[in-house]
Amino acid sequence: MPRRRLGIAFLLIVLLGIRAGAQAPSDAIEKIKEEGMKRSQVMQTLSYMTDVIGPRLTGSPGLKRANEWTKDQMTKWGLYNAHLEPWGPFGRGWSLQRFSAQVIEPQGIPLIGYPKAWSPGLKKPITAPVVWVNATTVADLEKYKGKLKGTVVLNSPIRKLEPYFDPKARRWTDDQLKELANAAGARPRPDRPEEGRRPRQGGPNFNPEEFRARQELAGRKMQFFLDEGVAVVIDNSSQGDGGTLFVQSATAVTPPRASGAPAAQRGQRVSVWSKDAPKVIPQITLTPEHYNRMVRMIQQGEKLKMLVDLQVKFHDEDLMAYNTVAEIPGTDLKDEVVMLGGHLDSWHSATGTTDNAAGCAVAMEAVRILKTLGLQPRRTIRVGLWTGEEQGLMGSRAYVAEHFGARQPAPPATGGTTAPAGGGGFGGGQTPQGPLITKPDYEKFSGYFNLDNGSGKIRGIYTQGNEGVKSIFQDWLAPFADLGASTVTVSNTGGTDHQSFDGIGLPGFQFIQDSLEYSSRTHHSNMDVFERAVEDDLKQASVLMAAFVYNTAMRDEKLPRKPRTN
Repeated sequence: MPRRRLGIAFLLIVLLGIRAGAQAPSDAIEKIKEEGMKRSQVMQTLSYMTDVIGPRLTGSPGLKRANEWTKDQMTKWGLYNAHLEPWGPFGRGWSLQRFSAQVIEPQGIPLIGYPKAWSPGLKKPITAPVVWVNATTVADLEKYKGKLKGTVVLNSPIRKLEPYFDPKARRWTDDQLKELANAAGARPRPDRPEEGRRPRQGGPNFNPEEFRARQELAGRKMQFFLDEGVAVVIDNSSQGDGGTLFVQSATAVTPPRASGAPAAQRGQRVSVWSKDAPKVIPQITLTPEHYNRMVRMIQQGEKLKMLVDLQVKFHDEDLMAYNTVAEIPGTDLKDEVVMLGGHLDSWHSATGTTDNAAGCAVAMEAVRILKTLGLQPRRTIRVGLWTGEEQGLMGSRAYVAEHFGARQPAPPATGGTTAPAGGGGFGGGQTPQGPLITKPDYEKFSGYFNLDNGSGKIRGIYTQGNEGVKSIFQDWLAPFADLGASTVTVSNTGGTDHQSFDGIGLPGFQFIQDSLEYSSRTHHSNMDVFERAVEDDLKQASVLMAAFVYNTAMRDEKLPRKPRTN
């Protein structure tokens, strides 16, 4: 037989073999399980990302280093087209150079605290009197007028702490998973318990009027402190105890627009990372035991002085941010895409292990497993490590808009339709949406799988109301019942990057995970460190994600989509 005909015959045999195994044969799944559970590299990946690189605040040198390292690492594993994809401009980066805070009079008290992200530093260490501003209304501020210049202000009330009689770490019970599997639609998320926390925006107990009033008061107070010449503002951690504190970004406010401007137009909060952000007061968060003691001492007549040293650096040489993207090319359906990922950025007070280096390490491990085994997917598998998630899913939103489509702003006169926060609006709840404008790759997209609820093992998957994938996912989970994963629920879950896909009608999914200590100890806290990661759980999650992505890549048809609304 001529060489050319031999080549054609060989190609036909290969393609027929691919199609015969189009539903990811069981031996491939078993190989994935063996590689992922016995020869895992997920903890090595996680350690480098957290211990070596460390905090990865959006716009910071640490995040850019993580972008470069993840790109290089996946290239070493044999992935193709690994690159950094810019989005933005985002704004200024920020990094901490030096910080300490302590009470020095009437006695020495070392304090556990951390500066807020994008807080300015001090020109030199300061020693200053401490004032507790007990103001629950704007009118309450008047009694402090002329008394705060050069002071350290305590800006929060005492937070009462109670003993814990329940474990801080939790796994899903069989009854909870059964209830979740039988849920008819969107429901509160038991994997992120709300006890002891403010109702999240868009959550079941969220009151928009109270939220706006709280935000306005916070802005008006910060503007008052700025006008009065306060040196440092300190807040009580809103969660945590025992040395754990939860800290995010500093507050920047717009200056008064005019002396006669309505109150609602004064003290509005703005993006503190903006290059044009107005002046910001240095801001710190303390653990509640230390903060509460200081307030109680002041209430009993003690005159406190603090020594504070805070040195930071802003980075505005490159206002863009970057997602890390890499691929395993497909074969006969290579123009179609399956995606997986998590968000690479973190907050700054720890190493961002559970939020969300764990999800990124799992996604990277999943593609490493597939590449190591030499499994050839029919569709191209693309991993995306997103940035700016903590500021509102910014990196994944930008990626989805660039490659697949976006909802246009709603016409002011009509208000548009309402759609879940995702492709056009974020923060929870329903957001006015205009028409969906798609790009050619919209129709070539099969599905996206995300991991971003800590380091707990996968127990199943949320379908985001997509009834068409329920039986498919149930079949895919069957080989993993022995690893504790069997639940499929049509319920929605929110707060992370799968919403960017789901918000424009693309199949985007988040896995159900054991919460462990995610809500109680690590989420945005100073204790989100490597020791809080559970190795066996991350191995299991890597195997599950690899299998789901490979199954999606091997199907004859793309994953079903929810009915499209425009």
